[in-house]
Amino acid sequence: MSRHRHKLSRKAGMPPGTLHTDGEPRTGPVRITVMDYDAEHVEERKVGAIEECFPYRDTETVTWINIDGLANTEVIEKIGRHFSIHPLILEDLLNTDQRPKMEDLEDYLYLNLKMLMLPEGSREIRVEHVSLIVGKNYLLSFQEDIGDVFDPVRERIRKEGGRVRKSGPDYLAYALIDNIVDNYFVVMEKIEEWVEALEEELVINATRESLQKINRLKKDMLFLRKAVWPLREMILALEREESPLIREDTHIYLRDVYDHAIQVIDTLETFRDMVSGMIDIYLSGLSYRMNEIMKVLTLIATIFIPLTFVAGVYGMNFRYMPELGWEYGYYTIWGIMITIVVIMLAYFRKRQWI
Repeated sequence: MSRHRHKLSRKAGMPPGTLHTDGEPRTGPVRITVMDYDAEHVEERKVGAIEECFPYRDTETVTWINIDGLANTEVIEKIGRHFSIHPLILEDLLNTDQRPKMEDLEDYLYLNLKMLMLPEGSREIRVEHVSLIVGKNYLLSFQEDIGDVFDPVRERIRKEGGRVRKSGPDYLAYALIDNIVDNYFVVMEKIEEWVEALEEELVINATRESLQKINRLKKDMLFLRKAVWPLREMILALEREESPLIREDTHIYLRDVYDHAIQVIDTLETFRDMVSGMIDIYLSGLSYRMNEIMKVLTLIATIFIPLTFVAGVYGMNFRYMPELGWEYGYYTIWGIMITIVVIMLAYFRKRQWI
């Protein structure tokens, strides 16, 4: 699966802070939305140019600027210059292979993490790189594509009287992180269904396709582990950060989302162990079926040993064999052979071999 392959060498030799790999800034579709609010009012709108967001930097209200689409490096460079964002941070915004982390640059905090989504009816987990820059009275969020899990936060901002409307950008950052982590549970529930279905398939009727499903699921587990495990360190660092940008009453909420992240990691590790054990279940199933086949073949061969002996005796070409001239000899031999088979089958069943 292509989303598990990383081209880490694509920017080898380029200067630090480079936002493009082809020597020229790139342009592409981008959607910019702004939510400016305080306890009394909220303003929500889409903007056509990034310059329209610049006046919000120095307001007394809280401003959430969300940018969907990282292909347009001109937009990234412009917003970076206006909000005084370090070039290395801008580079990290575009590095979608970056592991979750937190950095304190005094005037703002930089956070990045992975957002997991599972489109309806799809078995392909969508992983999106999300970056947050938390300033004194603003929050900038950068996403790879249009579409996210932040609609519940937007609804809370629209409703008057909620905590988010009375709090600063630090609480908004917590709310966004909490929604991302909560959506991990939705993905984990779906993965649990896949794991249980695959376990049942392995027990009932394992096939070559079952082995391919196991390998695919193992790769997914490794990829998710890489995305989720560093999240614990990032949230813990944010919770322990003594930055003036994070209010004291926000720390308790960060501890809560940290607990959720630990639950996700524990669940993911359980799934990894289950998937790892599926190889043993698959091999045990193959061995069991092979043993069943060998048992049937052995029983058949064992039954035919005495029958072959009887047939071999009376297949000899001696001229003087008393039974050859007997009128009922043929039927008697058949009766003896059938009796032998019945006795052997009864014995096998008594020993529970069949």
